[in-house]
Parts: sequence; C-alpha cells; structure tokens
Amino acid sequence: MSAEMEAMKTGTSTLGICFDGGVVVGADHRATMGHFVANKNVQKLFSISNNIALTTAGLVGHAQVLSRVLAAEIAIFEMKRGGEMKVEAAATLTANILGGRPYWVQLLIAGVDQDGGHVYSIDSAGGSIADTYCATGSGSPYMYGVLEDQYKDGMNQNQALKVAAKALSASAQRDAASGNGMDLCVITRDGGFRLLTDSEVQKLLNSL
Repeated sequence: MSAEMEAMKTGTSTLGICFDGGVVVGADHRATMGHFVANKNVQKLFSISNNIALTTAGLVGHAQVLSRVLAAEIAIFEMKRGGEMKVEAAATLTANILGGRPYWVQLLIAGVDQDGGHVYSIDSAGGSIADTYCATGSGSPYMYGVLEDQYKDGMNQNQALKVAAKALSASAQRDAASGNGMDLCVITRDGGFRLLTDSEVQKLLNSL
C-alpha cells in the first residue's frame, strides 16, 4: 500500500451478531490518518436494503463507492424479482465486485431473510466467510475478546445489543484508531433495518 493510501486509511471497529430473530450490526465513528484523528463522525454502517446492512473498514472513498453500488444493484434485483435479495446472495455479489478490482476494504454483510439471520465477512480479495458473529478492523482483537466470552446461541435482541455495545466500548478504550461513539442497528424480519437513536445507544451504554 502506498504512503498516500496508508494516510487515507480508516482505523475501524465494526461487528455483526446473530440473535434469535435477527442481527445486530455496529460500527464506531473515528477515522484516522496515521496517528492523527482526521474525523470523529465517519459513517461506517450503511443500510443497503431493508433487510441487509453493510459495515466498512479501510479506505473511506472505496467504502462509500461500494455502499452506493451495492444499494443500487440490490434495488435493481428486487425490482426485477419483486422480492428481497437473500443475504447470502448479497454477500456473493459483494465478493464478486471485490474480486474484480482492488478495493482497500474489509466488509461485513449482515441481514435477515427467510432462512434467518446471517453475518458474512468479505475480505479485499473477494473471500466470503459466514459466521454467527464477526468483527473487523483494527479494533477487532479487543472486540473478539468480548464476543468469545459473552456470545451465546439463542440470545434475544436486547442481549445481543448489550454484547455489541460492550465489544465496541472495549475497542474504543484500547484501540487508538477506534472510538468517538458508535452506530448500532437491528434488523429483523418484521421490522427490517432500524438504526438506534443516540439516546437509545446512550441508555444501552449506561446499562452495561
């Protein structure tokens, strides 16, 4: 990676967690240029359809382009087919796009379809790996410490939100490239994509 591209890189903490009935997806707000905090309110969590979310770690420009392309491709698919795209199909689409040219990103595709909740990690070369939970970015080692300890099969929505908030808080405390708050969303079959308000996130953090 060139020095210029390294300077534009975003230090990041993002995660996706399956629970009984849906998924929780989260990301921090900080963007860094080397050791400098370049921005304290970068969007790293995107709704790319009513049932699917994308999180981004890596170059901000590449991440923003990919979020727009994916949202457009999924919208076209759903207009043609008259129904939602499956999460696995969205992950495959994303992997195919990344495999076609170099993007300096690591992504999560997370969502809910008729088969339940899903989380896929997509690397910059187009590799796609499914899991029940996943963390990406420079803060991922700290988040995995929380996830490995606290994740349980069959968790409800509130339990999953608390684990996600605790994991993102851990990365903010230990990873210099992560922090400045967090975005959290919930995706369910009945409710679709819902981003928590700032007051909801603060209430959740106060309960930890």
